[in-house]
Amino acid sequence: MVKDPVCGMTIDPKTAAGKSEYKGETYYFCSAGCKKSFDAKPEEYAGKSKEGSSHGCC
Repeated sequence: MVKDPVCGMTIDPKTAAGKSEYKGETYYFCSAGCKKSFDAKPEEYAGKSKEGSSHGCC
């Protein structure tokens, strides 16, 4: 299990709605909206563990 870097939701990488690569790391997302937010500003989310939803996706 991994955490969506945008909203903090715990997800299974096998069933993630999407994934992105950034600086050699793979990030997984619970929804297309979280992936879109990450892809727009990856430096804002990469390497951070957020608790709870910051933008209401989940």
